[in-house]
Amino acid sequence: MDKRIGIVGIVIEELSFVNRVNEALHEHANLVVGRLGLPYKERGVSVISLIVDGTNDEISALTGKLGRIKGVSAKSMITKSMKNN
Repeated sequence: MDKRIGIVGIVIEELSFVNRVNEALHEHANLVVGRLGLPYKERGVSVISLIVDGTNDEISALTGKLGRIKGVSAKSMITKSMKNN
C-alpha cells in the first residue's frame, strides 16, 4: 500500500484526557513528521496539528484511536496518492 502525506487536526475539549492523547500519539510516533500543539486557554481547549506520513490504514488507525477518547475530536486530510520513496 502506498504511503501518503497528511494532516491530522486534534481538538481536546476534556483536558483530563490529554495523557491518553499523548499515549496514542506515542504509539503511532513512526507516522508523525511534525507536531504543533497550542493551549487555547480562553476557550478551555488544546489544539494539536500533526503532519503525518503513512499508509491510509495507519493514519486512519491513529485518528480512530484518538476519536474514541472522550472529549477529543480528530480529523485527517491526506493526499490522494503518494509513491513510496
